[in-house]
Amino acid sequence: MSFHPDRGVEPPAAPPGEPVHWLVRAGTVRGLWIGFAVVLAALVLGDFLIHPHAGFGIDGTFGFYAWYGLGACVAMVLFAKGLGVFLKRRDTYYDEDRDGDD
Repeated sequence: MSFHPDRGVEPPAAPPGEPVHWLVRAGTVRGLWIGFAVVLAALVLGDFLIHPHAGFGIDGTFGFYAWYGLGACVAMVLFAKGLGVFLKRRDTYYDEDRDGDD
């Protein structure tokens, strides 16, 4: 796969004579992004229609579960990136001869 700065990762090309899978088509991907954004916006705006029964105060704020979920996801990604600093190995880690006889 190649990377294009404006479009992101290019999908793999289908072998000649075979149709491109519907989930890989650019129009389908764009439609899915738009559809998910609309569903997310509808769920957050649905917060106007319900009365929150806050258990500890801050969970009664508008869009709490949306921003809390986003914050938790960002925290997990940052934690995983930090953990990767301690766990990563060189690219040739498994290529080295460990016991000396080859």
